[in-house]
Amino acid sequence: MERRMTQGEQNLMMLESVIPSSEKLYVWCYHADGKLIASSCPEDTEELLARSFQNLGTLYRAVEITKNSDQALPRIIGSPIGMQWAVTFETERQRSLIFVIGPVFYSAPDEHQLRTALRPFHDTLEQARWSSALIRSLPSLPVMSYAVFTRYVMMIHNTLTGQQLGPEVLSTAIAPDGITAQTAGERDREKVYRAERALLQMVRNGDINYHAVVQRSINLSPGVPVHGADPLRQMKTSIVVFTTLVSRAAIEGGLSPEIAYSLGDSYIQAVEDCRDSGELTALSAAMYHDFIYRVHHLRTNPNYSHAIQKCCDYIELSIDRKIKAAELAALCGYTEYYLTEIFKKETGLSISIYIRYAKIERAKVLLESTSISVREISERLGFNTPNYFIQCFRDVAGTTPAAYRKAYGA
Repeated sequence: MERRMTQGEQNLMMLESVIPSSEKLYVWCYHADGKLIASSCPEDTEELLARSFQNLGTLYRAVEITKNSDQALPRIIGSPIGMQWAVTFETERQRSLIFVIGPVFYSAPDEHQLRTALRPFHDTLEQARWSSALIRSLPSLPVMSYAVFTRYVMMIHNTLTGQQLGPEVLSTAIAPDGITAQTAGERDREKVYRAERALLQMVRNGDINYHAVVQRSINLSPGVPVHGADPLRQMKTSIVVFTTLVSRAAIEGGLSPEIAYSLGDSYIQAVEDCRDSGELTALSAAMYHDFIYRVHHLRTNPNYSHAIQKCCDYIELSIDRKIKAAELAALCGYTEYYLTEIFKKETGLSISIYIRYAKIERAKVLLESTSISVREISERLGFNTPNYFIQCFRDVAGTTPAAYRKAYGA
C-alpha cells in the first residue's frame, strides 16, 4: 500500500513555488535510515548531488542527528569541500523522515581548490567518476550567501513545524540555553587565554569532539573585546578576528594556505552580509565546524579502511566515557574478534591501547587549557581511579599530569 503523504511533505511541494528557481535551492526527503524518497532537484543533477551527500559523509551525519531524540531544531552540516546542507524534521512524524535543504556553497568554488579537496575521495573507480562529474558541473553548483541560506532553512523548518523561529536557533548545539557570557570586566584573563588556546588547538588537531571546549569558552568570554557604539559592528569585528585565527590554526594543522585563506575570506564576507546577532552566532559556529572537519579529513589516515576510520572517529567523539570493542564491532557490522584483528593490523595498536592514547591526548588539552583537577579529568575521561589515570598518563607522556600542566599550562 502506498504511503500517505504527510502534511509536511505536502508543504515541501508548496515550497518549490515559494523559493525562487534562480536560487537553485533544493529540498530532499529521506527515510530515517538514509534512503532517498523524493526531492525538488532537477532530474539531470539529482543523482550527482544525492551521491555527493552520501560520499562526503554528510548523509551518515544526518542519520546520526536523527537518532538523537533531543534534536528537534534544524542543523547545518558542512563537508570537507565546502558544500553545506541543512537538516530538519517535521513535528507530525519527527523521527521517521529527514528533510534536507541544499547543497549550497557560500561562495563560488574554485576549480583547483575543489580538485584538491576531492583527492581524498578517490578510493574507488566509482568515487573517482563522481568526483570528475562534480568538477564538470562546477558552473551549475548552487552558490548562496550564508544569510540567505539560513533564512530559507528557517522558512522551511517553520512551515514543517508551525513554529516561528529565527536563524539564531541554528547555533543552539554550540551555545545551549543557560550559558551566559561574562562581561569584559569580569573575565579571568588567564582562563580566557587558556580557553582560546584550546579552541585553536582543536582546529590544529582536527578534533571533531570540540563541543565541550566551545561551551567552556562561551561561558568565559563572548569573544574578542571590541569597544564602540554599534554592538552589531563590534560582534562582526570579533568574529572576523576569530576567523583569521582559526584560518591560521587550520594551516598549522595541515590545510593548504590557499584553501584556508580563501575559505576564511568567504566567511569574512558572509559576516559582513549578516543582519543580526543570531545570524552572526550561527555563522561563527558553522565556520569553526567547517575548518575543524576540513583539517580532520586531511589528517585521516589514507591507509585505514572505511570501517577502521569509522571506529577512530567514534572513539574521538566518545572519548569522555568507557568504550567497548563490542560496540565498535556493532558499529561496523563485524564480529568483535574480526574487528580486533583488523584494527590492530591497520593501526598497529590494539583497540584498548588506541583508546588509551586518545584519552591521554584529550587529557593534555584539558591540562593545558583548564584548571580542573586531575581527579576530575580522570573522571571525565572514564578512568577507573585517579591513580590509574596518572599511571596511564606517565606511560604515554613520560611525565605526570601535574608536571605536564606545570610545563605547558598557561
